[in-house]
Amino acid sequence: MTPSAGPRGRAPRTLVDANRVWVDSRLRHAVGMRVEGPELARLGARGEVCVEIGTGRRGLGARVAVEQLGARRVTAVDVHPASADSARRHVGDLAARPGVEVDVLVADATALPLPDACADLLLSFHALHHVEDWRAALAEAARVVRPHGRLALTEMTSRVVDAPWLRAVSRHPEHRFSGDELLAAVAEAGFDVQPGRTRRRAGDRLVQAVAVRTGA
Repeated sequence: MTPSAGPRGRAPRTLVDANRVWVDSRLRHAVGMRVEGPELARLGARGEVCVEIGTGRRGLGARVAVEQLGARRVTAVDVHPASADSARRHVGDLAARPGVEVDVLVADATALPLPDACADLLLSFHALHHVEDWRAALAEAARVVRPHGRLALTEMTSRVVDAPWLRAVSRHPEHRFSGDELLAAVAEAGFDVQPGRTRRRAGDRLVQAVAVRTGA
């Protein structure tokens, strides 16, 4: 997996930022619960102590973690206070279940207010392509995931995010990653990426992966 080289042009102009129309929609939530979450489970995502980045207004990843990936304690974060407040309401039923703890915090994925090696699993549903310094978010994931813990992610690549039609209606940071760049960066951050635990679909526009944290 070799990152693409060479200069990139300026990203197409965003005319109307309708990002939240999709990101926080019921349909988006249903896709995560019925398609993406089960696929991450099949790829080996599992962990009792989970951190989710970019939880959004519906707390999608927190729900997937508890209901599909075996999590009993979840810390979900979002950089936007309004999103964190909404997610807290949406996942209130999870926190009411016996033996389950769910906290929703306002925090940046590149600076998580959590100790080193505290999580069995870090979960990201289409969060990385929204982060300006997405490599720093991967480094932070490596910091909080214990050795042999797992990083589970679902992402759109630059083939979607940098497409003019999407850029016209959805604002994102410039120069998003290809599938190869993403998986190479996951490995560089300190995770073992196995071909059998990755799925690349729609002409490499969509990538799902479960990678294991290296170390003793």
